[in-house]
Amino acid sequence: MNRLDNCFKALKEANKKALIPFITAGDPNKDFTLSCMHSMVEAGADIIELGVPFSDPMADGPVIQKASERALEGGMSLKGVIAIVKRFRETDQTTPVVLMGYLNPIEFMGYDAFAKAAANVGVDGALTVDIPPEESDELLAAYEKYDLSAIFLLSPTSNNIRIKKIADVAKGYIYYVSLKGVTGAGHLELDEVQKKVNEIKQITSLPLAIGFGVKNAEIAANIAKIGDAVVVGSALINCITDHSGDEEQGQQAISDLLHSMRNSMDTAV
Repeated sequence: MNRLDNCFKALKEANKKALIPFITAGDPNKDFTLSCMHSMVEAGADIIELGVPFSDPMADGPVIQKASERALEGGMSLKGVIAIVKRFRETDQTTPVVLMGYLNPIEFMGYDAFAKAAANVGVDGALTVDIPPEESDELLAAYEKYDLSAIFLLSPTSNNIRIKKIADVAKGYIYYVSLKGVTGAGHLELDEVQKKVNEIKQITSLPLAIGFGVKNAEIAANIAKIGDAVVVGSALINCITDHSGDEEQGQQAISDLLHSMRNSMDTAV
């Protein structure tokens, strides 16, 4: 079992759901990202999704787009993200880390080179937003070679054929995008989320992480009743932008929000 499988197994035995925060690596700088990763774990995070900044993040809303821009302006790259994970693993060998981003930087680095470098520093999985399973054979082969979990997205419009295709190749967990549109948009219709999650669970036994639209502890608690994990991203990056002049306050705001979500989730389940 890898770290992701162990994490979900332990949470299930404890009757808890995973809290998965997302931040963009290098926003506002690499030292903040490393420190924030540790503080998020202390605040109750179970798995960390680390965004790889990209110049054209088409699936992301304006909050995460701006985070990518700031990170790129600061010189962050895919190799830089991998270096942050290496430093994180010096003191945390337990918390799973998933890289989330787009195919272009991975293609530029090379599938095998990326998978090898990521696995060597302790990355547990990768979610590549813009490659469908039909076009991912070469990428999946590299992930399989180095025991990286390939994580895919499902959406409210995914039909049973699409769900089955993704379930056949996904590992670790599946990320269910609970809203139509980009990250940070709209509000959740929980009945619709529940209905779709039930449909997906008829096809796969993989854990389902639900994200998009998770803005506060109440929403996190409601999502925890439906899925196996709650993903929060834009709300955390807003904490960074709201405290752009004080990184310590920004990190504390992230920790406070995650702590409130952790408490509400544990009470709700």
